[in-house]
Amino acid sequence: MIRKMLCQLFEREEDYVVCSEARNGQEAVEMALKERPDLIVLDMAMPILNGLSAARKLKKLLPQVLIILFTQHDTALTRSGIEIVADRVVPKSEAINLMTHVRALLQFAGT
Repeated sequence: MIRKMLCQLFEREEDYVVCSEARNGQEAVEMALKERPDLIVLDMAMPILNGLSAARKLKKLLPQVLIILFTQHDTALTRSGIEIVADRVVPKSEAINLMTHVRALLQFAGT
């Protein structure tokens, strides 16, 4: 359900293309290595390899890729460990603002 909602958010935007959707964290890592995206949105609660673990792997393998960790958890409780591997943490309660975070990150990175 979350994955579909995220894809719908990106489909509404003119400047962005969703190149892949992963069912779990391990698949996200494998797809990123093939597709080489500019930005990856990872759900913290993915099966097999959670979003935090997938982000850690991705930052080692593709350090230039921007990562947004989408989480149900309160960011005040999770920021200290997550910001090291994720470029941005967005609570699911603020999903409406996700594209604002995407634009800001991509603009800052110059992509």
